[in-house]
Amino acid sequence: MELFSSVFLLLLVVVPTTTTCKPSSTLEDACRSFAVGHPSIGYDYCIKTFQAADKASAAAADLRGLAAIAARIAGAKANATAARVAALSAMERDARRRDRLAVCAEVYSDAVDQLSQAAEDLVRGEGDGGAGDAVTQLSAAMDAAGTCEDAFGEADDTSPLAAEDAEFKKLATIALAVAASLMTPPPPSTPIEAKN
Repeated sequence: MELFSSVFLLLLVVVPTTTTCKPSSTLEDACRSFAVGHPSIGYDYCIKTFQAADKASAAAADLRGLAAIAARIAGAKANATAARVAALSAMERDARRRDRLAVCAEVYSDAVDQLSQAAEDLVRGEGDGGAGDAVTQLSAAMDAAGTCEDAFGEADDTSPLAAEDAEFKKLATIALAVAASLMTPPPPSTPIEAKN
Protein backbone atom coordinates (compact mmCIF):
# COMPACT_ATOMS: atom_id res chain seq x y z
CA MET A 1 0.00 0.00 0.00
CA GLU A 2 2.86 2.35 0.86
CA LEU A 3 4.48 1.60 -2.52
CA PHE A 4 1.21 2.43 -4.31
CA SER A 5 0.96 5.76 -2.47
CA SER A 6 4.54 6.62 -3.35
CA VAL A 7 4.01 5.84 -7.04
CA PHE A 8 0.78 7.84 -7.06
CA LEU A 9 2.49 10.89 -5.52
CA LEU A 10 5.38 10.56 -7.93
CA LEU A 11 2.96 10.56 -10.86
CA LEU A 12 1.24 13.66 -9.54
CA VAL A 13 4.54 15.48 -9.41
CA VAL A 14 6.17 14.15 -12.61
CA VAL A 15 3.30 14.00 -15.09
CA PRO A 16 2.33 17.68 -14.99
CA THR A 17 5.94 18.70 -15.57
CA THR A 18 6.52 16.32 -18.47
CA THR A 19 3.36 17.04 -20.41
CA THR A 20 2.15 20.48 -21.19
CA CYS A 21 -1.43 20.98 -22.14
CA LYS A 22 -1.53 23.88 -24.51
CA PRO A 23 -5.01 25.33 -24.85
CA SER A 24 -6.21 25.23 -28.42
CA SER A 25 -6.60 28.49 -30.28
CA THR A 26 -9.71 29.81 -31.95
CA LEU A 27 -8.04 29.06 -35.29
CA GLU A 28 -7.39 25.44 -34.35
CA ASP A 29 -10.91 25.02 -32.97
CA ALA A 30 -12.46 26.57 -36.10
CA CYS A 31 -10.40 24.37 -38.43
CA ARG A 32 -11.11 21.27 -36.35
CA SER A 33 -14.84 21.99 -36.54
CA PHE A 34 -14.55 22.74 -40.27
CA ALA A 35 -12.71 19.47 -40.95
CA VAL A 36 -15.49 17.43 -39.34
CA GLY A 37 -17.97 18.74 -41.90
CA HIS A 38 -15.52 18.89 -44.80
CA PRO A 39 -13.10 15.96 -44.51
CA SER A 40 -12.15 16.15 -48.18
CA ILE A 41 -10.62 19.59 -47.55
CA GLY A 42 -9.50 18.90 -44.01
CA TYR A 43 -7.90 20.47 -40.97
CA ASP A 44 -4.37 20.90 -42.34
CA TYR A 45 -5.56 22.73 -45.44
CA CYS A 46 -7.70 25.02 -43.29
CA ILE A 47 -4.80 25.87 -40.96
CA LYS A 48 -2.37 26.41 -43.85
CA THR A 49 -4.85 28.68 -45.61
CA PHE A 50 -5.05 31.05 -42.67
CA GLN A 51 -1.35 30.87 -41.86
CA ALA A 52 -0.34 31.58 -45.46
CA ALA A 53 -2.41 34.74 -45.46
CA ASP A 54 -1.30 36.26 -42.18
CA LYS A 55 -0.16 33.90 -39.45
CA ALA A 56 -0.13 36.50 -36.67
CA SER A 57 -3.55 37.95 -37.44
CA ALA A 58 -5.15 34.53 -37.84
CA ALA A 59 -3.64 33.26 -34.59
CA ALA A 60 -4.93 36.27 -32.66
CA ALA A 61 -8.36 36.53 -34.31
CA ASP A 62 -11.66 35.58 -32.77
CA LEU A 63 -14.14 33.55 -34.80
CA ARG A 64 -15.66 36.65 -36.44
CA GLY A 65 -12.16 37.84 -37.37
CA LEU A 66 -11.33 34.44 -38.85
CA ALA A 67 -14.50 34.54 -40.95
CA ALA A 68 -13.55 37.99 -42.28
CA ILE A 69 -9.99 36.83 -43.00
CA ALA A 70 -11.33 33.76 -44.83
CA ALA A 71 -13.65 35.94 -46.91
CA ARG A 72 -10.70 38.16 -47.87
CA ILE A 73 -8.56 35.13 -48.77
CA ALA A 74 -11.32 33.77 -51.01
CA GLY A 75 -11.80 37.27 -52.46
CA ALA A 76 -8.11 37.46 -53.38
CA LYS A 77 -8.38 34.08 -55.14
CA ALA A 78 -11.53 35.21 -56.97
CA ASN A 79 -9.71 38.36 -58.07
CA ALA A 80 -6.70 36.36 -59.30
CA THR A 81 -9.00 33.97 -61.15
CA ALA A 82 -10.84 36.90 -62.77
CA ALA A 83 -7.47 38.25 -63.96
CA ARG A 84 -6.57 34.85 -65.41
CA VAL A 85 -9.95 34.70 -67.17
CA ALA A 86 -9.26 38.13 -68.71
CA ALA A 87 -5.83 37.01 -69.92
CA LEU A 88 -7.22 33.79 -71.42
CA SER A 89 -10.08 35.65 -73.06
CA ALA A 90 -7.72 38.17 -74.64
CA MET A 91 -5.73 35.34 -76.26
CA GLU A 92 -8.72 33.19 -77.27
CA ARG A 93 -9.61 33.15 -80.98
CA ASP A 94 -12.64 30.87 -80.76
CA ALA A 95 -15.77 33.03 -80.20
CA ARG A 96 -17.67 30.21 -78.46
CA ARG A 97 -14.82 29.65 -76.02
CA ARG A 98 -14.63 33.40 -75.39
CA ASP A 99 -18.36 33.25 -74.55
CA ARG A 100 -17.67 30.54 -71.98
CA LEU A 101 -14.83 32.61 -70.54
CA ALA A 102 -17.20 35.61 -70.43
CA VAL A 103 -19.49 33.57 -68.15
CA CYS A 104 -16.52 32.92 -65.87
CA ALA A 105 -15.49 36.58 -65.96
CA GLU A 106 -18.97 37.66 -64.90
CA VAL A 107 -19.36 35.19 -62.04
CA TYR A 108 -15.87 35.85 -60.66
CA SER A 109 -16.39 39.60 -60.88
CA ASP A 110 -19.60 39.14 -58.89
CA ALA A 111 -17.78 36.86 -56.44
CA VAL A 112 -15.12 39.51 -55.77
CA ASP A 113 -17.87 42.00 -54.87
CA GLN A 114 -19.80 39.46 -52.79
CA LEU A 115 -16.73 38.39 -50.83
CA SER A 116 -15.75 41.99 -50.17
CA GLN A 117 -19.27 42.68 -48.90
CA ALA A 118 -19.19 39.55 -46.73
CA ALA A 119 -15.91 40.64 -45.11
CA GLU A 120 -17.37 44.11 -44.46
CA ASP A 121 -20.53 42.60 -42.95
CA LEU A 122 -18.45 40.44 -40.64
CA VAL A 123 -16.20 43.30 -39.53
CA ARG A 124 -19.18 45.61 -39.00
CA GLY A 125 -21.04 42.94 -37.03
CA GLU A 126 -24.51 44.51 -37.08
CA GLY A 127 -27.75 42.68 -36.36
CA ASP A 128 -26.87 39.03 -35.94
CA GLY A 129 -23.28 40.11 -36.04
CA GLY A 130 -23.34 40.44 -39.80
CA ALA A 131 -23.12 36.68 -40.06
CA GLY A 132 -26.49 36.20 -41.76
CA ASP A 133 -25.77 38.74 -44.50
CA ALA A 134 -22.22 37.42 -44.85
CA VAL A 135 -23.44 33.84 -45.22
CA THR A 136 -25.81 34.95 -47.98
CA GLN A 137 -22.97 36.73 -49.82
CA LEU A 138 -20.56 33.83 -49.30
CA SER A 139 -23.10 31.28 -50.55
CA ALA A 140 -23.65 33.31 -53.70
CA ALA A 141 -19.91 33.77 -54.27
CA MET A 142 -19.22 30.06 -53.84
CA ASP A 143 -21.36 29.34 -56.90
CA ALA A 144 -18.79 31.03 -59.18
CA ALA A 145 -16.59 27.95 -59.49
CA GLY A 146 -19.47 25.63 -60.40
CA THR A 147 -21.01 28.08 -62.84
CA CYS A 148 -17.67 28.59 -64.58
CA GLU A 149 -17.06 24.84 -64.83
CA ASP A 150 -20.62 24.28 -66.07
CA ALA A 151 -20.08 26.77 -68.90
CA PHE A 152 -17.35 24.52 -70.26
CA GLY A 153 -18.89 21.19 -69.29
CA GLU A 154 -22.17 21.89 -71.05
CA ALA A 155 -20.23 22.47 -74.27
CA ASP A 156 -18.11 19.32 -73.77
CA ASP A 157 -15.08 21.59 -73.59
CA THR A 158 -12.21 21.17 -71.14
CA SER A 159 -12.08 24.06 -68.72
CA PRO A 160 -8.76 25.90 -68.64
CA LEU A 161 -9.75 27.06 -65.14
CA ALA A 162 -10.37 23.70 -63.45
CA ALA A 163 -7.50 24.11 -60.97
CA GLU A 164 -8.43 27.70 -60.11
CA ASP A 165 -12.11 26.78 -59.75
CA ALA A 166 -11.28 23.88 -57.42
CA GLU A 167 -9.00 26.03 -55.27
CA PHE A 168 -11.51 28.87 -55.09
CA LYS A 169 -14.26 26.48 -54.07
CA LYS A 170 -12.15 25.18 -51.17
CA LEU A 171 -11.36 28.69 -49.96
CA ALA A 172 -14.98 29.83 -50.28
CA THR A 173 -16.12 26.71 -48.44
CA ILE A 174 -13.84 27.57 -45.51
CA ALA A 175 -15.12 31.16 -45.43
CA LEU A 176 -18.75 30.05 -45.57
CA ALA A 177 -18.34 27.40 -42.89
CA VAL A 178 -16.58 29.73 -40.46
CA ALA A 179 -19.13 32.51 -41.03
CA ALA A 180 -22.03 30.09 -40.66
CA SER A 181 -20.65 28.92 -37.33
CA LEU A 182 -21.26 32.45 -36.01
CA MET A 183 -24.98 32.18 -36.53
CA THR A 184 -26.94 31.15 -33.51
CA PRO A 185 -29.42 28.42 -34.29
CA PRO A 186 -33.05 29.24 -33.65
CA PRO A 187 -34.41 27.95 -30.36
CA PRO A 188 -36.10 24.58 -30.60
CA SER A 189 -39.79 24.85 -31.19
CA THR A 190 -42.07 23.57 -28.51
CA PRO A 191 -44.97 21.43 -29.59
CA ILE A 192 -48.38 22.91 -29.17
CA GLU A 193 -50.45 20.82 -26.86
CA ALA A 194 -53.75 19.67 -28.22
CA LYS A 195 -56.72 20.76 -26.18
CA ASN A 196 -59.56 18.30 -25.84
